[in-house]
Amino acid sequence: MSVAFVAQGLRVALAGREVLHGVDLSLQAGCWTAVVGPNGAGKTTLLRALAHLVPYEGRVSVLGRDAAAWTSRERAKALAWLGQGQEAGAEDLRAWDIVLLGRLPHRAWLGAPNAQDRAAVEQAMRRTQCWDWRARPLGQLSGGERQRVLLARLLAVGAPVLLMDEPLANLDPPHQADVLAIVRAHVAGGGTAVTVLHELSLALRADDLLVVDGGRIAHHGGCSEPDTHEAVSRVFGHRVKVRAVDRHFVALPED
Repeated sequence: MSVAFVAQGLRVALAGREVLHGVDLSLQAGCWTAVVGPNGAGKTTLLRALAHLVPYEGRVSVLGRDAAAWTSRERAKALAWLGQGQEAGAEDLRAWDIVLLGRLPHRAWLGAPNAQDRAAVEQAMRRTQCWDWRARPLGQLSGGERQRVLLARLLAVGAPVLLMDEPLANLDPPHQADVLAIVRAHVAGGGTAVTVLHELSLALRADDLLVVDGGRIAHHGGCSEPDTHEAVSRVFGHRVKVRAVDRHFVALPED
């Protein structure tokens, strides 16, 4: 199996404080890796470093190439990014226009959208169930509706790798399930997904779990492995325990 990301000695400092401390990791392509850990563990910073969005020390390779060797356009086509609490844009922009921004890496500078761009936008909006309000201004949408528009923008890129920081924010449980189904379908089609999730029971639906604590990798393993379950319990101070419920693993408060 090919490798999506390799990090060696990855260090990131923010506002003069080191957040990631010499992280080494290897994430397989063609699978879904969920990143979990306590608040302030460095999960978002790690994801941003993999996306080349923050300065770092060390080495990162993406799909077999050194991250620094990618042009901005190449990276934007290969890595689709959804940030935590990401602003969608001006309040008067239509939902359609927001999603269309995902097609910018595929267009010439100031080039008009073509039929392929419009088809990609429609498909993405239908998949995230926001097509019906494509003409509505962003300012008229609820938090959950905005999140679905941002998810559609992510999908419209058509990138092989999805990097998603808290993609389930503001979504009700049915739409959270829809997002996980989209991620699973993306991976089934040969794509790669890396998602930071606070919802531990939903993170355990991924293929692999990357457990982050104190700016370091505490564990990396399959979601069904006992060592992974123990690592989850350990980094949360043994306040949660992973149990099997109805053919799925869920994280429940410790007795």
